[in-house]
Amino acid sequence: MTERLSHVADLGRMPHAEAEALQERLVAQVRAGEAPDTLLLVEHEPVVTIGRAVEEPASEVCVTLLESAGAEVRQVSRGGRATFHGPGQIVGYPILDLRRHRTDLHWYLRALEQVIIEALGEFGYVAERVEGFTGVWVGGRKVASIGVAVRGWVTWHGFALNLDVAPAWWRMIDPCGLRPEQMASLSDFDGPAPPRGALEEALVRQFSRVFSLEMYHVSHTELFAEADF
Repeated sequence: MTERLSHVADLGRMPHAEAEALQERLVAQVRAGEAPDTLLLVEHEPVVTIGRAVEEPASEVCVTLLESAGAEVRQVSRGGRATFHGPGQIVGYPILDLRRHRTDLHWYLRALEQVIIEALGEFGYVAERVEGFTGVWVGGRKVASIGVAVRGWVTWHGFALNLDVAPAWWRMIDPCGLRPEQMASLSDFDGPAPPRGALEEALVRQFSRVFSLEMYHVSHTELFAEADF
């Protein structure tokens, strides 16, 4: 049974820095009780983000190689290590006030994994967790990475689900502490990856179910309009 209103906005293709600034603004509004829980869906230009678990970025990525290939390298405030974002991914940024759900980060990470597992199940994928890692795996390879941050129990950053990512990007980084060949896109398995729009709809549907939210689609410009929630 759904309980609360949540916004969901598809931002299309957007640079990472712009999406991060948008998250910062939403986090402040959600913390102040001025906005509902929100899920942002986006596809980024090529970028490698370095999480707080990495003290020396050079140990995880070759910045010069990445930049020469057209990727930006950014240090960010989420947990985790090096992650690639770019064309062929669905990136989701949930801005959730965990005080409205459960103030338990372990629960939150498992809930995000469950959203992705159930969404992939709608398309016949047998997706699962792997003990000792955060994320979602299919056929022994990682198809979704998760790295989050929390400010005053309001979440930001989120997940990246690989539809059809060029594998060369994985070979330029140490992806989440894994070997590049352990990473995969859905297109690496039998048949093409599901259509982006259909998979986004499945993610929104499962997000609504797992977090007991009534999802209401809004445009980018409507995100900061006053809402009764």
